[in-house]
Amino acid sequence: MGDVVVIKFGGGLITNKSQMCTPELETIDNLVGVVKQCIDTGLRVIVVHGAGSYGHLRAKYWRLNEGLIDDGSFTPQVDCKSQKEAVSIVRNDMLTLNKIVVDSFQKHGLSTKSLPPHQWAKNTGSNFSGDVKSMFNSDFDVMISFGDVVDCDVGEFGILSGDDLVVRICNDISNVRKLVFAIKGVDGILRRPPDEATEDDLIEKWSPNVEFSGVHYTEIDVTGGIGLKAARGAEVAAMGIDVFIVNGEYPERLFNACRGVSTIGTPVSYTHLTLPTKA
Repeated sequence: MGDVVVIKFGGGLITNKSQMCTPELETIDNLVGVVKQCIDTGLRVIVVHGAGSYGHLRAKYWRLNEGLIDDGSFTPQVDCKSQKEAVSIVRNDMLTLNKIVVDSFQKHGLSTKSLPPHQWAKNTGSNFSGDVKSMFNSDFDVMISFGDVVDCDVGEFGILSGDDLVVRICNDISNVRKLVFAIKGVDGILRRPPDEATEDDLIEKWSPNVEFSGVHYTEIDVTGGIGLKAARGAEVAAMGIDVFIVNGEYPERLFNACRGVSTIGTPVSYTHLTLPTKA
């Protein structure tokens, strides 16, 4: 098996997060083009994509990340009357977004296998229940999964973030060499809020002891934003895997990061983390 690169397409990058179920088709095509370039150089690629406006807006309204809550706590929406109905809608919306991503891969001549987490995973966090090793073992060009609403032992359901998925994939799949987060609007992790930052505020290498500011759409995001990416990236770095956060609006930066070529972005290290090195 050749070297594996795991790429996380940020939900805010591949969708318009302010408009329900609105994809950024050109951006998706550009990202998929980079994946094809990586495969053409001999790399194997696993893709995990976020939810963006296909998941976060409704999940935030119905507090799906908190599990089952008395429906009397909510004002029903026109097209959704309960949390359980919201779970079904969000799962279907995520399948719709995933199909858009898959269609782009097909246009680029790549075979894919999609792995919707609600069909094979249970519980939330990177220690979720699910046989990652067998699920992602395939001869398809690209294996794809995504953040999703999954069944849980406590609370009936919850949100399994794509950022938690990539941790398990990196830990359980052999020969993963790099994890690259492709995000929107910023060049990596910044020392100051994006609307105040200059190019000098890009953190050249981040570890958990370094303070930063980042974009986190608290009004719609239910999975932790840039802070979760940084934390989970540090966990993966502790396994001996190179981790990089780049602006996915610049495809050449993503391609360079996947190949280990110097580019604009933020490498993530594991300083001060006491996690075991990946065997």
